[in-house]
Amino acid sequence: MSENEKSSAVLSENECWVRLGTQEVGRLVTSVGEVIDVVPINFVLDGRSIVFRTAAGSKLVELTINSSVLFEVDEVGETEGWSVVARGTARALEQEDEVLAAERLPLRPFVSTLKPTFVRIDIESLTGRAYEFGPEPRREDQQEG
Repeated sequence: MSENEKSSAVLSENECWVRLGTQEVGRLVTSVGEVIDVVPINFVLDGRSIVFRTAAGSKLVELTINSSVLFEVDEVGETEGWSVVARGTARALEQEDEVLAAERLPLRPFVSTLKPTFVRIDIESLTGRAYEFGPEPRREDQQEG
C-alpha cells in the first residue's frame, strides 16, 4: 500500500450522507455550454435530497437550461479532512405543496437578500473521501510499483 492509499479512504454512501448532514454551506457547480460556474450556497438536507433558496439570476437561469449539477461539501481540520460530492438533478419547486413543505425547513438566507425560490437537488450519486494530513513523503523513500 502506497503512502497515498494510507492517507485517504473512500467513504461509504451512508458515511457521505452523515457528513453531508453536518454542514450548512456547500458549493453548487452548474454547466451551460462551455461555461462552468461554482457558487457557495447554504442548504439543508430534506430526506435524500438537498434544498436551497435562490433569487432570480444567473444561477436559476443556468439550472433551467441544464439541470444536471454537482454539489460539494467538505471539512478541513488541522490533521484530517473530508470531501463529499453529490451528482444530481436540480429543479425549482413550483407545486404549492412542495413550496409549503420547503418553507417549513430550517433554511434561511445567510445574507440579507430575498431568496423566494426553493430548489431541490435530487441526488443520483454520492461519493466521498476522508484524508489524513501530514508531510509529503520523501521521493527516495517511495518504492516503484
